[in-house]
Amino acid sequence: MKHPLLALTLPLYAFDQFTKWLVLRFIGPEDMIPVIPGFFQLVQVHNTGAAFGMLADNNRFFIGLSTVALVALAIFWRRGAFRERWVRIGAALLAAGILGNLTDRLLHRFVVDFLLFDLHVPFANPWPAFNVADSCICVAAALFAISSLFENKAAGARRHGEAETK
Repeated sequence: MKHPLLALTLPLYAFDQFTKWLVLRFIGPEDMIPVIPGFFQLVQVHNTGAAFGMLADNNRFFIGLSTVALVALAIFWRRGAFRERWVRIGAALLAAGILGNLTDRLLHRFVVDFLLFDLHVPFANPWPAFNVADSCICVAAALFAISSLFENKAAGARRHGEAETK
């Protein structure tokens, strides 16, 4: 995938905004629509904070942080910092997630969360509601972490090989 920024970011951003539009249009703030009873529901939650509702009512801060993050991503992308395929995909997913939640903050002054899972385990019953953009950000973080593990392993193998040839 040569240009994941266009191939992933824009469609995922559009999908995020479309799903949030559907939620705002068809699910009331008090509604809980079971998809898988006892496990997964659709809801409408207005999140003015970060993940898990932390730092609630700091919309301006998160607008600024999102803007800085997008500018930094663009600069790193332009300078070729995302060389490996999975890192480029992670950057594209991160951009989609940031754009999706930034758009919500600018349009509504809150982020629309709507996916609610009850994992039936302590501290995750229910798991805080989230959305497509949040999912993109989490998958991006996982891709960055996994990629850095493989990168460190490969760098260690190269250093080990260099030491044996000396």
